[in-house]
Amino acid sequence: MMPSLILPTLNAADQAESFLDALEGQSIGEIDRLLIDSTSSDDTADIFASAGFRIICIPRKEFDHGVTRQIAVNLCPDADIIIFMTQDSVLADRNSLQRLIDAFNDPHVGAAYGRQLPSQDASLIASHARLFNYPANSRVVSKDDIPRLGVKAAFISNSFAAYRRDALQAVGGFPKHCIVSEDTCVAAKLILTGWKIAYCADAQVFHSHNYNWRQEFQRYFDIGVFHAREPSVRNEFGGAEGEGLRFLKSEIYYLIRHVPYMIPSALFRSVIKYFGYRIGIWERFISIRFKCRLSMQKAFWLQERGVRNAA
Repeated sequence: MMPSLILPTLNAADQAESFLDALEGQSIGEIDRLLIDSTSSDDTADIFASAGFRIICIPRKEFDHGVTRQIAVNLCPDADIIIFMTQDSVLADRNSLQRLIDAFNDPHVGAAYGRQLPSQDASLIASHARLFNYPANSRVVSKDDIPRLGVKAAFISNSFAAYRRDALQAVGGFPKHCIVSEDTCVAAKLILTGWKIAYCADAQVFHSHNYNWRQEFQRYFDIGVFHAREPSVRNEFGGAEGEGLRFLKSEIYYLIRHVPYMIPSALFRSVIKYFGYRIGIWERFISIRFKCRLSMQKAFWLQERGVRNAA
């Protein structure tokens, strides 16, 4: 198999050393490397160019979670496996990339994603989120698992994921003008068209976020917007509310064992996430200016406002 690694970046110079050190030690050996940079104001492009990455720069205001990744895929025409990472993810051991690619030995697997472990500075809230979403056991999900798993059947994360080019092309590639969850959008289409999604628990990266309350609201508002604009995901897989309740129960049990005094904070955080998500679902009733304030993805709304003004 001929793999390519694609890395979207913005001002990644401070994270480059840990990312590249882990990449250089991979057992997979040489791999095509492409950086698609949103006009960083630091030395990101130079640092990664020195590490053997091809560099493509795009205007920062034109970044789009789906379109930008599809541009990068099109720039790797010889790769039959496309690997995506983010600048804040760090490969956890020397076999992480190889184990992820090994999932495609099954010809029915259209995409695969690895296990995300809490970063060294992860809070207990962030650590639980990683343990909940990325368990220790691998699995392969197909259309037959939708009744049992619901929206979780289409779960995947481009912080560490790979796609079979033929499968990605068969479902039209990454979506255009997608606020977040471009990975979920593709995974849902793959599942519904008969492909399988592999979760590789032994292919690992360190990656987590210590979001504050405002960031949690913004993140879930954006997820709500995605679900509102991709109704087929909700229609075919169900909403995210049931999975959210299961997450909350797991989080409470986890905190009882470790830091019970944080339970009130976790409950309040869950309320914030729920309202963020529900408001995002109803985003069509909100002005673009106000949505820009509610969202973590400011550039998305600025692009949308520009398109509407041009029209």
